[in-house]
Amino acid sequence: MHAPINPFQHRRTKSRTAEKVVFWMIRLGTYAVLAAAACIFLNIASKGGKVVFKSTPPFVNVPFLTEKPQTLYVFDYEGKKREMSDTDFRAFKKSKNISDIPAASYAYSAGGIFPCIVGTVLLVAGSMLIALVLGVSSAIYLSEYGQQGRILIMIRLAIMNLAGVPSIVFGLFGFGMFVIFFKWNVSLMAGWFTLAFMVLPVIITASEEALKSVPQGFREGSLALGATKWQAIRTNVLPYALPGILTSSILGIARVAGETAPIMFTAAYVVRDEMPWQGVQMLHPSTWGSFFFQGVTALPYHIYVVSSKIPQNEYTERVQYGSAFVFLFVVMMITLGSILLRNKFRSRYKW
Repeated sequence: MHAPINPFQHRRTKSRTAEKVVFWMIRLGTYAVLAAAACIFLNIASKGGKVVFKSTPPFVNVPFLTEKPQTLYVFDYEGKKREMSDTDFRAFKKSKNISDIPAASYAYSAGGIFPCIVGTVLLVAGSMLIALVLGVSSAIYLSEYGQQGRILIMIRLAIMNLAGVPSIVFGLFGFGMFVIFFKWNVSLMAGWFTLAFMVLPVIITASEEALKSVPQGFREGSLALGATKWQAIRTNVLPYALPGILTSSILGIARVAGETAPIMFTAAYVVRDEMPWQGVQMLHPSTWGSFFFQGVTALPYHIYVVSSKIPQNEYTERVQYGSAFVFLFVVMMITLGSILLRNKFRSRYKW
């Protein structure tokens, strides 16, 4: 006697077979992308880690993280091969009372990247602050105040189009608008606004969706108790939308930190040894503005210069991988801070 046929049993059909094939193709493609990314990160971590960390105390290459970039001199002295930075090489010649020593020079292959680290952190922090203020304000208007119609549709379409504009175009826009027209020159202020405008579409879109996800009852309950519309938004909408807004900031940080073209046109110098706060006197407010109108250098631009603008050799390779390793670590720490802050607000505000 035959067993009864189970009507809910999966049967092999052409559509199910095709679906499974597509599923495995997508899955394998995802694994391939992850494997490629892992290889890149592992390569940077293995080669850059050797530059940043040492096997002897204090186990960290302190000069690389605290000094400015310098030229490396390689020479033979008394039968020994020596490698010295420009500062040490000058001091060595002075101590030995030697006017000239035949030496091979390698640009940006000695010293450290401290000015680049400072410039990167300042650019990311300042641009994200401007972008969040402008982006959240725009999202509040589009979500809470704007009358739904053709005008808002056109505005949203323009925002979506801006999200696809290449970064080089934003760099040229910032150069023409802030550097030349506003006469801010190559400075932190010009770089901040250029990078902020570049990530503004992402922040506006994500913030607007976060505001729309808050239940309408929160607004109506606050208005019913006599609150104004702005009070209802400030106390009953924005706090619950903060996790989504911070998610957009994480996406913005990832894009801002890795850009080279906008920084190159508006904010960065190839060589910048002084820090932006040098020359600013706290007792003289007239000098405070100089902080915002000084150029900086940044890790993405430094990596670009060392990788493509000078002859490549074993010494420049160390700087490349060491800078890339520190750059990834700095971005990871800033992003991690945003994620922890988002999770804190997410656990505090629930409905």
